[in-house]
Amino acid sequence: MNDMKYEALNVYTKKGTELTGVLFSEKKSDWLMIAITGVHGNFYSNPFYVNIGQTLNENEIDFLYAQTRDAFGQIESNNKVTGKKEIIGSFNEDFNEADNDIEAYLDFAQKHNYHHVILAGHSLGANKVIHYLATHDDSRVDHFIFLSPANVRYLTSYLSNAEKQEIMDKVKNGQGEEMLSFSMFGWLPAKARTAEQWLNSPVIDNVHSGDAGDFSQLENIHKTGALLIGTYDTFTEGDPSSFLKNINNHMPTKDKNQLIFIKETGHTYQEKEQEVAEKIASIIKNWQKEKVN
Repeated sequence: MNDMKYEALNVYTKKGTELTGVLFSEKKSDWLMIAITGVHGNFYSNPFYVNIGQTLNENEIDFLYAQTRDAFGQIESNNKVTGKKEIIGSFNEDFNEADNDIEAYLDFAQKHNYHHVILAGHSLGANKVIHYLATHDDSRVDHFIFLSPANVRYLTSYLSNAEKQEIMDKVKNGQGEEMLSFSMFGWLPAKARTAEQWLNSPVIDNVHSGDAGDFSQLENIHKTGALLIGTYDTFTEGDPSSFLKNINNHMPTKDKNQLIFIKETGHTYQEKEQEVAEKIASIIKNWQKEKVN
């Protein structure tokens, strides 16, 4: 990252929660891609963000790596509204705040006079972007890119009945702020109220394999964009390529959207990071040409 121009920045949600992002900008562009992170989807676990930032900058497109409140397990931040420190993270996430997280980054883009914004999200970040676009007709967004959306219902199917029971009992008994006795999925320590949202929140449960499930959010998105997945992805249930096609088929813009399949790599594109970055750059350059013509 030595020869790149990048800067850490903070944005604040309407309720004052501080979120941290990194802006990659060689020289100020009119075009910005915002990438909403997935759960624990930070620079350290997902180095492909650096490839994307570097490659877009080489093509005179700015890139904003946009951490939401679950990019790390726990992190201390300063609330701008209350003036107090608060602990945010995947352990206590309220998915009802996801739209506000995204809006904070779109407000940043507007304030800095980006006229063409690509709103992207990776993994659970893609699910959050789907929810945002389905519920906000936001003229600040030109196109979307969904990077490996997560089949949340499939993920939560790995929880045992006893684990699900503990979650529901705690919430029912007014103990939603208590930590669970186990880590969800084996890697996510969480409060009971957060775990209950993993099971039931429509904000993240919006993509499915097959025909079962509620596709109404996808059916409500009228922007065009691109969908990308690794063909070895394990967060989909069944064949990742079919999963991605199924998502697109439920969108009104399905005939105008682009589908990209990155062969022989999984959810975070190991060893194919640069290929992903170049595909994204190529897509955005085509959108730039369309604006000119």
